[in-house]
Amino acid sequence: MPIRIQVREKPQLMERFGVLWTPTVLLLDPSGTERHRIEGFLPANDFAGQLLLGLGHAAFAAKDWKEAQRRFRQVVDEFPDSDAAPEAQYWQGVARYKETNDASALKDTYRAFQTRYGDTAWAKKASVWGPPAA
Repeated sequence: MPIRIQVREKPQLMERFGVLWTPTVLLLDPSGTERHRIEGFLPANDFAGQLLLGLGHAAFAAKDWKEAQRRFRQVVDEFPDSDAAPEAQYWQGVARYKETNDASALKDTYRAFQTRYGDTAWAKKASVWGPPAA
């Protein structure tokens, strides 16, 4: 449920959520726990990718592995050039692993980074799932 808050009218909310700059978009779970944060203006495609990434993080936190995978995959498929896509590719593999306890999910994610987003910090994080360094 989207809610817009004018910061001058509710400074206590800025303090509660540690908002230091506007615009700041927070994706909260039903308990009010922050699951994703978007700070500053973004082009529409990047913003949409970030929103979907946030929904994936919320599903992941709720241990809804299938929904998390779906949302993360949606980011990669629909917004492949967004800044959110490499992170989504990483978390999609983690969500698949959490669902199945099958380590091949992590190896598949490592391999996916070999062909796409290989120069990102998320590829470095996934590198531990690949073959040992020679």
